[in-house]
Amino acid sequence: MLLKLILAFTLIPIAEIYVLIELGGAIGALNTIAVVILTAVAGGYLARMQGTRTYLQIRRNLDQGIMPTEELLDALIILVAGIVLLTPGFITDAAGLLLLIPATRQIVKRWLKRTFEKKTASNRITIDIDRF
Repeated sequence: MLLKLILAFTLIPIAEIYVLIELGGAIGALNTIAVVILTAVAGGYLARMQGTRTYLQIRRNLDQGIMPTEELLDALIILVAGIVLLTPGFITDAAGLLLLIPATRQIVKRWLKRTFEKKTASNRITIDIDRF
């Protein structure tokens, strides 16, 4: 796990810098900066809209006595998308925007569920109910 984190925190910024330099050479430095700012603002706006919609759905479900498990996963993914969108760069912006697309978010939710189920089935994740 530590190796994956080290690779993520070194390889992703290097890739982002490379893309920024290449794009800056193609369209100019100011245009590149403008596009980075524009994608961050647009992505933040989209994340806020979808986060608000998801929050309202969670409230509706709770008011009806329904556990909002799907909506909570949506909220988590939207939060991650918002954080990733605020990180400058095109690779992270593309990843964040993909997470905001409902169809892509469904794929990520299914993957998260399968991963969690596999880890709990193999006892790699344990939940101590008595602690709650």
